Amino acid sequence: MPQQRPQIDLTAIDMSGDWTRAGLPLGIERKILADDLDEARKTGARTQLIRFAPGTVTPGIAVHDFWEDAFLLQGDLADVGGAGKPAVGAPAYACRAPGTPHGPFSSRQGCVILELQYYRK
Repeated sequence: MPQQRPQIDLTAIDMSGDWTRAGLPLGIERKILADDLDEARKTGARTQLIRFAPGTVTPGIAVHDFWEDAFLLQGDLADVGGAGKPAVGAPAYACRAPGTPHGPFSSRQGCVILELQYYRK
């Protein structure tokens, strides 16, 4: 059974530590804030910060079976793949339904994105 997300009261976030690259392309790091997303059982949700270093370009297109809300908090981001849209500066927002191809992405200045990934019943 997946872990239940903990209740977290309003807490300051240390933006200098606890970033990881696990499974991410070079130049991208994540800081998980809460996570009980279980892709095998198609349940739960994940809240994370994603940070691109300046000049980062992701290598390919992403497709997943959960919903994803992405809030661009700082910097710029361009979907250089199928959408082929020019870079957008913060603040910006995207909502992706399951199965929506997105990326590759690039960021000239670098950026910070708040991502919410979740399954809906």
